[in-house]
Amino acid sequence: MRTVDAAGLSIGDDHPPRIMGVLNVSEESPYDPSVFDDSGEAAAYVDRELIDEGADIVDVGLESANKRFEVLSAEGELDRLDTAVETLESTSGDAVWSIETRYHEVAEAALDAGFEMVNDICGFADPEMPRVCSEYDVAVSKMASPPDLERPGAVEDPDDIYEALSMNGFTEKTLVDPAFGGWSEDKTLEDDRETFDRLREFRGYGRPILVSINRKNFLREIAGRDTEEALPVSLAATSMAVERGAHVVRTHDVAETRDAALVGYEFRRDRLRDPEIGVEELDVTTDGEFARHLDRVTGSEADPEVTTHVFELRLPEEVERYVARRARTENVRAYRGDGLLLVGTAAELRSLRSVVRSGPKSAQNALGSISASLE
Repeated sequence: MRTVDAAGLSIGDDHPPRIMGVLNVSEESPYDPSVFDDSGEAAAYVDRELIDEGADIVDVGLESANKRFEVLSAEGELDRLDTAVETLESTSGDAVWSIETRYHEVAEAALDAGFEMVNDICGFADPEMPRVCSEYDVAVSKMASPPDLERPGAVEDPDDIYEALSMNGFTEKTLVDPAFGGWSEDKTLEDDRETFDRLREFRGYGRPILVSINRKNFLREIAGRDTEEALPVSLAATSMAVERGAHVVRTHDVAETRDAALVGYEFRRDRLRDPEIGVEELDVTTDGEFARHLDRVTGSEADPEVTTHVFELRLPEEVERYVARRARTENVRAYRGDGLLLVGTAAELRSLRSVVRSGPKSAQNALGSISASLE
């Protein structure tokens, strides 16, 4: 899992969950407490309710996601950008500033004006967006979307969501967002629940995950709560999302969400990650989750059964070949491609360590580290 640097803020497995607070400068946005058209009032809100409460990132929305409204053009978003920029310049607190947009020209204008991150709600449907983000060397959250700038997030099936996130590739600093909520009339609460249940699969990209689940309908419906009463279900889901691998949580309720995210982070799976040796235990609990990593590393679409533990090794090519050959003698499954995946029980993997004792030092170190982590 790579770490993404967002203007000096590290996002990834080896860092605490990051909280993205929300500010809207769109009068039609449904969550009134975060909506402003006056930059002075907006700045005071950002300092008091977002940054002071623990937000690491401030995400500024220029239009509502409500499907009842017409999609704003790039020119329409640019008309509202001045308020966003004035707010940034009037804020005293320290946070990474993200612009939520689907248009590369809006992203470029915002970055020129001091923004440091992009939240692309159309997932690179604008093919120029990855170029802009790469040229400015900024982190960009890529939300699952069809290849249509007028239909953000209208993807229902988790398999289709996974494929949509691949559209137009990735930059070096891309985060992925599977897109929860009512962006589409066709998306059901059951679709959102399945996506949440399969959240670990999105780790298959090897990139940090952003989730926006704050007070969403699929959570509210479980407890029978309206939006005003939905904070407890949001916090429960936040802890679960972080435990399942989410790295950034986008929210209107910053202080409470931060605490819930830290609880999830504290009780996440304890997995071996040692980049110096070149070994990482993957966060895999199901066949489907393993299949995503297998596709990433080897390009294979096979879906074999998972056996307890999956480790990814990054060693010299000849050492990976050596380990793969020895693995077969101990019933450890080995998959080589862009890296090496080892799949087996704790006993099988410990047995493999004894087999490579006389092999290359890097192989001994990797298997020794794996064995120690399984004790």
